[in-house]
Amino acid sequence: MQAPEYPEPPRPPAFTTMEALRAACTCLPPPDDVARQAIAARDATLTKPPGSLGRLEALVAWLGAWQGRSVPVLDHVQVVIFAGNHGVVAQGVSPWPAAVTAQMVGNFAAGGAAINQMARVAGAGLRVVPMAGLAPTADFTLAPAMDDGAFLAAVSAGHDAVGADIDLLCLGEMGIGNTTAAAALAAGLFGGTGQDWAGRGTGLDAAGVAHKAQVIDTALARHADARHDPLAVARCLGGRELAAILGAVLAARHRRIPVLLDGFVCTAAAAPLARLDPSGLAHTTLAHRSAEAGHAALARALNLSPLLDLDLRLGEATGAALAVPLLRAAVACHAGMATFAQAGVSDRT
Repeated sequence: MQAPEYPEPPRPPAFTTMEALRAACTCLPPPDDVARQAIAARDATLTKPPGSLGRLEALVAWLGAWQGRSVPVLDHVQVVIFAGNHGVVAQGVSPWPAAVTAQMVGNFAAGGAAINQMARVAGAGLRVVPMAGLAPTADFTLAPAMDDGAFLAAVSAGHDAVGADIDLLCLGEMGIGNTTAAAALAAGLFGGTGQDWAGRGTGLDAAGVAHKAQVIDTALARHADARHDPLAVARCLGGRELAAILGAVLAARHRRIPVLLDGFVCTAAAAPLARLDPSGLAHTTLAHRSAEAGHAALARALNLSPLLDLDLRLGEATGAALAVPLLRAAVACHAGMATFAQAGVSDRT
């Protein structure tokens, strides 16, 4: 069983002001076009018709352009799960109690969760980061989920969880109530009502989904003044684990590490970067389309095309981990296939 690593003692925060965070979100490095061109040149010589491996070819180019390698590698793949609790659970938006978050963190440690098995199969390391001792955020129907300090601390924790030696980062989350936060965040960033974005989460019935939508509408009305600023939306309507995902995606961009995003919560957490800079998520690929209502619409709004569609809605980075073998196959084909000259196969005329 794959048991996760736990974080080192806390370091000084990466971001101490909202201005510093905003600057990091809007000054982003581009991909390596030289590596991308080298990959295209080699691909043209391999023993296959041009484009016949479809999206696998594009994935190799994406990996190489962000790694800065003409032949990308996946020697160090890391899954990071951020766990957090939400004050809005007091509004009855989940059939599960908030205590389940800590219990699942324990299950990760014992190697008993789905992601433990999938990370092992994917050949990936697994790290779990419980946020703020799993203390809940404020109930965002009554107040902002986090003040500036708490939000910056959470973003910084996510930023610091990304090591420089990672070849591919897979992100996920655990937190009872966090599909409500994700739906509210999506509505705050892209418009719409709670009904447009609310889904079943961990098993709500139709009445529960309708109540969840009303809770989201209450939160949207309370924080209407924040909707002009993606970071304010994330602070007021998100959660600590969502803010940490934002920080991790940001760190990966500055360290030129490609990222696999997991499902609805993970995608919503990263979305403020795209609202701050249209290229903000260029170093990410959406691993799968969740069965959670709203994820397909969110993916379209972000122009993200999922690699898999398996009706998953577990979270925990399970969809991201499942996509890793797909990327390994793409890289293996690019690195290991013979060229027409090596194989003695006639190229097309």
